[in-house]
Amino acid sequence: MNKIIQNKLKEIELQKGVEILYAVESGSRAWGFASPDSDYDIRFIYKHDLDYYLSLWEQTDVIEFMTEDDLDGSGWDLRKTLKLLAKSNAPLLEWIYSPVVYYENEAFMNQVRTLATDCFSPVACLHHYLGTTKNFMAVCAQEEVKLKSYFYALRTALAGKWIIERNTFPPVDFMELLPIAPQNIQEKIKELLNIKANQDESYLHPKEELIKSFLQETVLFNKENAAGLRSGRKVSEELDGVFRDLIK
Repeated sequence: MNKIIQNKLKEIELQKGVEILYAVESGSRAWGFASPDSDYDIRFIYKHDLDYYLSLWEQTDVIEFMTEDDLDGSGWDLRKTLKLLAKSNAPLLEWIYSPVVYYENEAFMNQVRTLATDCFSPVACLHHYLGTTKNFMAVCAQEEVKLKSYFYALRTALAGKWIIERNTFPPVDFMELLPIAPQNIQEKIKELLNIKANQDESYLHPKEELIKSFLQETVLFNKENAAGLRSGRKVSEELDGVFRDLIK
């Protein structure tokens, strides 16, 4: 599959007239809880030639594709990417720290990761994860639940808890988040992980009261501790420098 993905990325470069700077896996395959029929969620950062950035008119800054090989691709233009980095955008930070990398312009990404650390905003990222967890709470309270919903809620709840307790951006790999959960929750999650690894996405699992209660408690904990978190540092000039160097 890696070769198919690499070929698709080269095809996108030729079709769209862009240069891909970075491409990774996002979603369940990067987080570590894919089902046998999970898509490949490919995310990438690209740049155009100089004329694109000198145009008076607004142009599309996103490239998306879907293939019969279950490749779900979405890429952001360089300017859009750097503006989102300035805001400590959590989905972008997950791309930056993804454990599954398909291509990387090393010099560019070394600069980006340094700036991502500098401008990391615990309060902005916590609110992102808190909002995502809340979106899944009603689904997780039903009598039968897709395991995907449980794990999306658990991952974002634990990511928020990580930010509060450690003041750093949380690991993308779900297994690295697990140690901050109580032991009984860890054991139940590992049990559910084994089931998910052998079931299609459509599988419905009986409601787990232990997981539901833990999610409710963690959401409350994250909400109560949000106010004390700091914002990120402004790195506008540094981001401008990266942008100018790449498009010249």
